[in-house]
Amino acid sequence: MTNHRRTFIKQAAALAGAFSVNSLFNQAHAADWAAASKNVDHLTAAQVAEDEEYWSVIQRSYSVNPNIINLNNGGVSPAPIVVQQAVERFNQLANEGPSYFMWRILDQGREPLREKLANLAGADPEEIAVNRNATEALNTIILGLDLKAGDEVVGTKQDYPHMIQAYKQRAMREGIVYKQISFDFPIEDDAQIVKAYEEAITPKTKLLHVTHMINWVGQIMPVKKISDMAHAKGIEVICDGAHSFGLMDFKIPDLGCDYFGTSLHKFLSAPIGSGMMWMKKEKIGKVWPLPSSGEPHSKDIRKFEELGTRSFPIEQGIGEAINFHEGIGPKRKEERIRFLKNYWASKVQQIPKVKLHTSLNPKYSCAICGVSIDGMTPGQLDSALFEKYKIHTVGINWENISCVRVTPHVYTSLHDLDKLVKAIGEIASKSKT
Repeated sequence: MTNHRRTFIKQAAALAGAFSVNSLFNQAHAADWAAASKNVDHLTAAQVAEDEEYWSVIQRSYSVNPNIINLNNGGVSPAPIVVQQAVERFNQLANEGPSYFMWRILDQGREPLREKLANLAGADPEEIAVNRNATEALNTIILGLDLKAGDEVVGTKQDYPHMIQAYKQRAMREGIVYKQISFDFPIEDDAQIVKAYEEAITPKTKLLHVTHMINWVGQIMPVKKISDMAHAKGIEVICDGAHSFGLMDFKIPDLGCDYFGTSLHKFLSAPIGSGMMWMKKEKIGKVWPLPSSGEPHSKDIRKFEELGTRSFPIEQGIGEAINFHEGIGPKRKEERIRFLKNYWASKVQQIPKVKLHTSLNPKYSCAICGVSIDGMTPGQLDSALFEKYKIHTVGINWENISCVRVTPHVYTSLHDLDKLVKAIGEIASKSKT
């Protein structure tokens, strides 16, 4: 085969990639998953959530380390094998001639990816920008809005630190007023949450910042109700969806917010260092891009993607992650992960000295749940779980929240969660209060 012929084949494969019927997902999983799905198609998503035979097929698609039980998927989730393979395959191709294969071949995958993300988000592709994580997406919006000295922003003390720091930086540098309300979670009353935001609003309030799913304890916030209240007062809303997108079955425009940012390497299981921004089309022109653009007031969402040289192979990996996600089905995935959370949490709730910091009501939580043991700090419990049982979680000590965050994913087995329940029981029995 001539070198010209080999190059042509590589180019054709690259252009198809994750966005064609020849995707790695279709090659590796389509037939097996279709057969597994056929056995449960007569069941509701909640019923499928408890079908271990079906989920065992999904679990085999990951390459997680068997020597630890990873229950910190709220931080970053492992990518399925096909996603890893996509990044590796196209990284090798890029390195055969970076400036050619990256800019002239792989860069052509950006628009098909935008369309796939838009379809998943229920949005117009012209409202979607591909970023590296929620922090980049949301900081672009926070720092790009025209706010002047005296303008007020209302957020909460339970928001993510990088967002809080962005507002504080604007307050220090430009004199905006950043106000934080505080909640004692769990809360099972939407009206209470909406009222707290509303009472913090003054005639100078221009913006509300709402975290869709609180990363510390998994509380689901009533974004739509908050947005409706804010819009009635002429106030815009930014939504941090880092933990909700790719986990919960929803469409972004249905939240009613004006701006939305998320990480794709959490529950969507896309490559590490991938994220997405959504912005109402009519808002794009007024938001300044974070990395500079030759046309900062352009109404083209692509002005937020001018990062210079970036990883094109990661974009193919995102495409395969979407294929994987849709192969399961968004509602089935949400119900499975919620079932896993409730499975372990409802059991440890009965253990003396153990406290949950998250509601088990499906309206107010999904994957993340906080747990603590009387007489132990979060760090002590986190260390005890890993040192003796090789269960990886994360200790949370932020504002009025003190617990260990536990977050399963679709690859998590009930056997592993039984080990968690047993471990918490043994640790609690030995703790001194």
